Amino acid sequence: MPHQDPQERIHNFYEVALGYTKENAITEAKRCLMCKKPACIQGCPVEINIPGFIGKVAEGNFRGAYDVIKETNALPAICGRVCPQESQCEKFCVLGKKFEPVAIGRMERFVSDMSLAEDDFKPTGEYSVTRPEKVAIVGSGPSGLTCAGDLVKMGYGVTIFEAFHIMGGVLVYGIPEFRLPNKIVYAEISYLETLGVELKRNMVIGKALTLYDLFKGGYSAAFLGTGAGLPTFLRIPGENANGIFSANEFLTRNNLMGGFMFPKYDTPIYCGKRVAVFGGGNTAMDSVRSSKRLGAERAMILYRRSEAELPARAEEYENAKEEGVEFHFLVSPLKFDANDEGWVKSVTLQKMELGEPDDSGRRRPVPVAGSEFDIEIDTAIVAIGTRPNPLLIRATPELQTTRWGTVVVNEATMATTMEGVFAGGDIVTGGATVISAMGAGKIAARSINEYIEGK
Repeated sequence: MPHQDPQERIHNFYEVALGYTKENAITEAKRCLMCKKPACIQGCPVEINIPGFIGKVAEGNFRGAYDVIKETNALPAICGRVCPQESQCEKFCVLGKKFEPVAIGRMERFVSDMSLAEDDFKPTGEYSVTRPEKVAIVGSGPSGLTCAGDLVKMGYGVTIFEAFHIMGGVLVYGIPEFRLPNKIVYAEISYLETLGVELKRNMVIGKALTLYDLFKGGYSAAFLGTGAGLPTFLRIPGENANGIFSANEFLTRNNLMGGFMFPKYDTPIYCGKRVAVFGGGNTAMDSVRSSKRLGAERAMILYRRSEAELPARAEEYENAKEEGVEFHFLVSPLKFDANDEGWVKSVTLQKMELGEPDDSGRRRPVPVAGSEFDIEIDTAIVAIGTRPNPLLIRATPELQTTRWGTVVVNEATMATTMEGVFAGGDIVTGGATVISAMGAGKIAARSINEYIEGK
């Protein structure tokens, strides 16, 4: 797929990947072997008929391909951009055993973008509310949107309650424009609204209304997809200095509130010339690549494990290296130092070595005695994970939680410990991928249908 030149893209927030042409898409589709038992489908959490849509692309029937995808995936333009296909559907592609696997994600993006650009790809409105029961979706991130899309197709009245003034959840506040433009998210949400999903903004469930209020208001079931928006910090000396951000605040100011377009948008965001980002996941990559675009002369990833354990997508890692991001592996922060005005000026690091595997299966980092050293910085961004916001959970004592603050569910049904309440996505798993959250939303939609029909 063609990309923006690295030296150009570090000065803008336009999409890095430019997308396929019709010719590219057809050529790539013809590589598919059309296996009788397609293993790629088993790697797709939202159960797309992958050979079905690729076959339509190969014929040049892009509308037909779009219809096949939309049967099971409510957010294909989003999945085509941020889904880790290399560890999902493409991982199981038979061609990938000897050659490059079929570029399933890139074709999904192409077909979806065609649908958004051409009037004849708009939804036909074939779905309508046919049942008396209503379902409340709390949160408009990927799990909530997916659950809503599946339920409205089953005939339920569906309402999404979103705490922010803009729909989209982590898709709009957590992922930069150069990876997922907000207009793409808004277009996918508009599609759901056309199908009959009701959208309510500025509704903090647990504060403005409780789950009890929703059930009293006539909802038969509720799905919790509020994500994990509470940042985790390093808990080291000096972390309260000015110029030290959580990735949540840094990215939200930038992505959702237009910080990168100040003063056009009245949301200034501070970014120094020497930026250190702590973490190695996609959020860390989003943060450090955003800092390059905001003017950082030295943008660094500081990660306590080695390159082999880096959890970020390979594509994001490669893009970051092309853009001049520095990577410092096997280092862990010990403390921050600030200047007389209270602004961070340096971080003390300690070298690490890898020991035995931990619960995640990755080798545990072990400190190397006497290996401390300092790096001068003027901005630090902490991207080491998130937890669910406890506001809703505290207002609903029937919801059982883990010691990490995530909601306990039956993994087969996504049912919580409160009757009629289901949950999925990061509120259950902690920070994870968009596609895994969507998969949870699909499971929950089926379970909600069974629950209501059982009653």
